[in-house]
Formats: sequence, structure tokens, C-alpha cells
Amino acid sequence: MFPPCTNRMPNDTAAPSSPVKYRLPPASVALWIFLLTLAVRLLVLGRLAASPYLFPESGDMKFYSDWALRIAGGEASDPHAFYGLPGYAYFLALIYWLADLGLFLTSAIHSLPLGRPHPVAVGILQALSEAVVAVLIFKISSLVFRDGKSDSDSRRADLIGLIASLGWVFYKPAQTFSTVLMPTTWLVLAFWGLVWWILKTREASVWRPWLWMGLLVGAMAMMIATVLFLVPLVVIAIVLRVAPELPPARRLPRIAGAVCCVIAGIFAGASPCWIHNYFVAREPVFLSAHSGINFYIGNNPLANGYPKIPPGMRAGQDGMLKDSITMAEAAAGHPLTRSEVSRYWSAKAGDFTHNHRREWWKLMATKFKNFWNAFQYDDLSLISLFSQDGIILPGFGFGFLAALAIPGMFAAAFRFPRSRWVLAAVLLHMAALMPVFVTERYRLAAAPGLLLFAACGLVGMGFNLSAGRWRQPAFQFAGSLAVACLVAQPPKDEGLFSLDFYNTGIKAEEAAEAEFAQHRPASAEKSLERARLNLETAYAYVPQNSEINFALGNLWLKKGDRTKAKQFYRDAIAINARHSSAYNNLGVLAIEEKRWDLAGKLLTASIEIEPADAKTWYLLAKVRLEQNDRPGAREAIGRARALKPNQAQIEALFRQILEK
Repeated sequence: MFPPCTNRMPNDTAAPSSPVKYRLPPASVALWIFLLTLAVRLLVLGRLAASPYLFPESGDMKFYSDWALRIAGGEASDPHAFYGLPGYAYFLALIYWLADLGLFLTSAIHSLPLGRPHPVAVGILQALSEAVVAVLIFKISSLVFRDGKSDSDSRRADLIGLIASLGWVFYKPAQTFSTVLMPTTWLVLAFWGLVWWILKTREASVWRPWLWMGLLVGAMAMMIATVLFLVPLVVIAIVLRVAPELPPARRLPRIAGAVCCVIAGIFAGASPCWIHNYFVAREPVFLSAHSGINFYIGNNPLANGYPKIPPGMRAGQDGMLKDSITMAEAAAGHPLTRSEVSRYWSAKAGDFTHNHRREWWKLMATKFKNFWNAFQYDDLSLISLFSQDGIILPGFGFGFLAALAIPGMFAAAFRFPRSRWVLAAVLLHMAALMPVFVTERYRLAAAPGLLLFAACGLVGMGFNLSAGRWRQPAFQFAGSLAVACLVAQPPKDEGLFSLDFYNTGIKAEEAAEAEFAQHRPASAEKSLERARLNLETAYAYVPQNSEINFALGNLWLKKGDRTKAKQFYRDAIAINARHSSAYNNLGVLAIEEKRWDLAGKLLTASIEIEPADAKTWYLLAKVRLEQNDRPGAREAIGRARALKPNQAQIEALFRQILEK
């Protein structure tokens, strides 16, 4: 791929004089990369702040933001084991708290009201982390692709690193997830920071730097647990770097001690999680008890390699987690601890993997194909939304990157032995997703390594073409073309194409709500029409999806057509009999029509599915009061008060019930 290095000259031949070529020092290049990446990410953040999508109104972003707000409001602990990785929620809570104290002195943040999320503050920090990732890509290139000490080697490594870093700047998934309330960018920073740390480590003792690496992995695992799959790479580094000059009999105890230091560091880094779970909640959970449901979603007879929500569960992390608990408890016939819920779902997944081996192996092959496929399964549909609305800059996606990276990967692994560390990191991250499922944000952590391989292939092609060598570039081009044909094959399930339309429709609905609140009816109507077009397209793909039917019900309710809204709510219930939100909305419509008996039945059905919803208990109390059922009203408002104490609306109804 590259011409051989010819650094030596015969001793009896003087080197010909040549002009000195000026080359920027790597530190200067790294600084410019940092500044460019930061500028682009801040530009995207500014565009997001000017859009209706800054504050999360649904989905995983709202799940993290609401959790953070509860923590910042004083609910720092939970009587149960964590049901969702808590690291990012506590990080957001800290940012919200600091922003409310005025420690982020920017007008954009000060203009936000207290007690609300501060996405701009979080976005600034994540933009900084993205800039550091770009610098890490450049630095890893200088460690991996410099196999000699000549200026040509240095220039080649710097050029590869520069191209890969610029690729990171304009990679569309990276632009998107750098600005929103998701922990993805922090995983990428920790993941490739650790790879860079391993590559630059030359001398090591029994505990240093392995203890610190373990601490980094443990702390990051509280945000995203896939970072734990880098531990084998750390162990390999220990085997190669710890006391290599000693004979095996004397090395082994030192290697074992270093591995123990890594494990101790992981436990120390993740200690806030397991200390809470073991000693506060008294449940044997290391990180989070939601691993069981994730494992089941990725391994069941209906799984497709993407996060396909099982029948009876709602889409969205918050609804799905609540449903996973209530369904497990319904199957058991009694309340369960969070660890017991996790074991229930793990056992169901284990039954599939052990008793349906052939189907499971086919599913694993599908996940492998999904990882490399150009199809963009963004479960939040933010990439498409931000592209359509001009929030992110023009760039490229995973399919284009894979087509360039895979041929470069093989050539680099043969030509540059140290690039195998990068290859191992990419494959380990892929392995981390195989037990669960693949999404665009989950595979983002592999992108920096793939960018390095793609840049290596492009630079190698340029070197060969400039030297008049055509065979290797021709093979490389053919390889990229073949890979492009493979990764570009669309998925067979047409329903997967409905996801972007569904999520874009939901976002347009949320934008319409915000515009109505700001007294901009014309803009709101345009957003509602955009929502209708997207949701009806999603419905055309998958008419038997309860969430799409529910979203269409909400849409027609906002547009004033109560008849259509009711029909879509009923269809959502017919598809998913446990759709508590559809029961709830039908109950609210029945209240507005003063059909008290029907409203009571619908709200009771919603409560049976989701008994911890204070709003539904409050509505049921109002219905029972209208029915002159004062004991029932007192019971319902009491449950609402217990679930959400000191809420003004609930307290007002409570006093009204007492007075009657």
C-alpha cells in the first residue's frame, strides 16, 4: 500500500543537498484540529438552540433529563437497585445544579429559567469532549502509522491523522450526538482515550498505569457499560509490557498483580453503583438491573438485531422499563425486586439462546451484518431530523465510512503492526453489541478507528498513484466497491424504514406544542401538517404498530378531530392491550364529555397497567368526586399525594374533597 522506506545511504556517498521543508509541529496541528472541531460543534449547538428541539420532550433524552432533575431536586437515592445506568443522569444533575448557581457565566445559560434542563451548558462540555476526540485520533495516528524516524514517515502519519480527524468533524452521527442529552460522546472519549493510553505506554510497573486505567473503565461503565469490553485489550497490554525482560516464572506473578490492579480499579471506579445497589437497595447488582430486559430485547424469537420492542411494551426507554417491571411482576404474581426482574428477562432470553440454537446463530449473523450495514437505524431519528432542518453540516454516514475503512483495515494491519491495536478495539466494540442490538449511536464508538483505516487507505492510494504504481490502488478501489455493494443492501424488514418517519413526526408534534405555547399558530399548523405526513407514512409501513396509532391519535386530537383521535387510541389498545397512555387519553376525552362511568373504567384500566402514575390517580379522583363516590375519591387522591407530594393541583383537589 505504501512504498518501502529508504532512509539509509551508502557510507561512502554524501547525501545530496536539498531544501529544508517546513513542517508544522504535531502540537500545532493538534491545536488547529481541536479549534476547528470545537468551532463546528459549537455552530451545531447554536443551530440546535435556535430550533424547537433544544429541550427534550420525549424519548431517551427526556428519560435522562427527568432523572437528572429529580436528582438535582433532592431525590439523590432510590430504595431499589438502579434500573438504568445512572452515571449520565448524575452528571447532568451536577451540570444543572452548577448552571442554576450561575457558575456557567454565559447569557444563553442565564436566560434559561431555574429548575429546568440546561442543554446549552451540557452541549458546551460535550463539544469540548468532541474536540479532544479529534485530537486523540490525530495522536493515535502518529503512534500507529509511523514505522520509522524519517520525515516522510512523520508526514505520512500526520496526514493520515489529519484526514481522519477532519472526517470526525463532518461525520454526521458525531455531529448529532455531540449536542443532545445522551452519553454517547463521553463513551467515545473514554474508549479512544484508553486506546491512546495503551499505545503510548512503554514502561509499566505492577500497578501503574493499570490501576488508573481500571478506574477510568469503571467510572465510564456507570454511563455506558460497553466500555468494559476494552478490558481484554488492557490485559494484552499488561502481558506485553509488564517486566518483559524477566523469565516467565518471575513475570507471571507481576502480570497477575497488574490484572488484579485493573479489576480493583474497575470496582473502585464503579463503586457508587454497586455500593448503592448492595448496601442501600440490598440487591446483588453490579451496575444496573436493566441488563436483563436489554438482553431479552436482543435475544428473543422476534428479535431482528435492532432494538425491536417486544409486544406489550411501549417504545421509549422510560415506558419500556416500566412495562418490563409490571409484566415480570404479572407473570410472577407478586412484586419483584429489580434484580429479580432482571433475572426473569435474562431467563427468557437464555431459554431462546439455549433451545433455539439455529435461530440464535442466524440472529447473531444478522447483528454482525447490521453493524456494518449502511442502513441508519437511529432509534431517536435525530440524524435525519437535524439533516432535514439544517442543524448539522453536510457530511457522510456509516456506509460511506465502512466502504473506505474495511479495505484500508486489512492493508494497514499488514503494513503497520501497531494498527492491530486499533483493529482490536473496533472489533471488541462490535463484540460488545452482539449480546444486545445495534443502533447508530451504539456503533458510533467504532467510528474513530474506522476513520483512521479509511484515511490510511486513501493516503496509501495517493502515495502509490504519485509513484506510478497502479495495481494496489486498483485492488483497493475494487475492494471498496465490493464492500459498498455489500453494506448498501437494504434490510428485508420494510417496517424498519418507518422509524425515521415516526420519530420525525413525533418531533414535529412536539415543535407544534411549543409553537402554540409561544402563540405562533401559523408555524404550529405547519409543524402539525409535517407531523401528519411523517406519521401517515410510518403508518403505511407498519399499520399494526401501537405507538404509531397512538401518535396519530394525539395528532388528530391536536388538530381538533376527536372522532379520529378516539379511533386511533382504540386501535392502539387493540394492538397492545397494555397501552396505558391510550386508556388515559380516552379517559380524559370521556371526562371532557362528562361520561363519568366510561372515564372511570378507562382510567382504572390505565392504573392497573401503570399504578405509579400520579396524574391518572388524580384524574380518577376527579371522576369519583363527580360520581359522588367520596370514599373512592379520597382513596384515589391519597394515592396521588403519596406518589407526588406537595403538588399544587393535587393538593387543591384534596382540599376540595375534604370540604365536601
